[in-house]
Amino acid sequence: MVRFGIIGTNTITEKFLQAAQQHPNFELTAVYSRTEDRAEEFAEKHGASHTFTSVQELAKSDVLDAVYIASPNSFHAEQAIICMEHKKHVLCEKPTASNQKEVASMINSARTEGVLLMEAVKSTLLPGFVSLRDNLHKIGQVRRFVGNFCKYSSRYDAYKEGTVLNAFNPKFSNGSLMDLGVYGIYPMVVLFGEPETIHANAVMLESGVDGEGSLIAEYEGMEAVVMHSKIQHSYAPSEIQGEKGSIIIPDISEPKGIEIYYKDGTNESLTPEDVNDPMFYEVQEFISLIENRQGQSLVNSHENSLVAAKVMEEARRKIGLVFPGDL
Repeated sequence: MVRFGIIGTNTITEKFLQAAQQHPNFELTAVYSRTEDRAEEFAEKHGASHTFTSVQELAKSDVLDAVYIASPNSFHAEQAIICMEHKKHVLCEKPTASNQKEVASMINSARTEGVLLMEAVKSTLLPGFVSLRDNLHKIGQVRRFVGNFCKYSSRYDAYKEGTVLNAFNPKFSNGSLMDLGVYGIYPMVVLFGEPETIHANAVMLESGVDGEGSLIAEYEGMEAVVMHSKIQHSYAPSEIQGEKGSIIIPDISEPKGIEIYYKDGTNESLTPEDVNDPMFYEVQEFISLIENRQGQSLVNSHENSLVAAKVMEEARRKIGLVFPGDL
């Protein structure tokens, strides 16, 4: 049994717990929140026996083995390092941190302390993505990857009325690229590695973050195009184009319903049967790594997290988006 504490009592944490509680070796024992009332309310709802209003005290506690971090992006590095310094394994929501320097510090801490650090990217661990990766060779030489994730934010209406919530505040290392662009960037890095060059554009909002944008990553013999937005919605799929065919991915954030369309007019389904919650597989991977005493995932690896952070930081440099953590 792996005993978890959580940092962040928001919607994504609710979804995480719904999935995690399907795993027989998951147990929620501790909840951190800045306010005691919120910590106790959330703990009672989800059956946790301990609450904390100090990350330091949570990290020191012997009632947990691992921490799931889903706080604002700008807090990830500091909170993760505190926990790892007290020998707690860390599953950290994407993006891992504000920039590559922070990600490197987190990785160094994990290795120094001998604990597991993994970025909580669900998409690359789903059965559909595993099948895609195993069958990628069937489309021949890949010439283009298109990762499209544009989702109108429920918080954008409040923004337009004058209320700048965390999702549109550069103080918290947020914005379209960080929050949604990562859905296209991380699979790109897992499949094709680090690109040679990055070009990026964005529509900047008055709050100082990007509302939507795109980037082109150049690889030898191919290019990758990533489109992201929090201010409009897209219904277009993502796609990997090869010389023998193309792979269509209806939803890059939860890869399923994937098909190969070959040049000869035939097609093939790549999606295996999947009965679990989409976030279950990151929990399964994380717990398995702890049980097998492994310091990182082979898929959501330290290197992939570092490269993804490097890509996003370079894209931000191109669009002129600077976070407090960069200074």
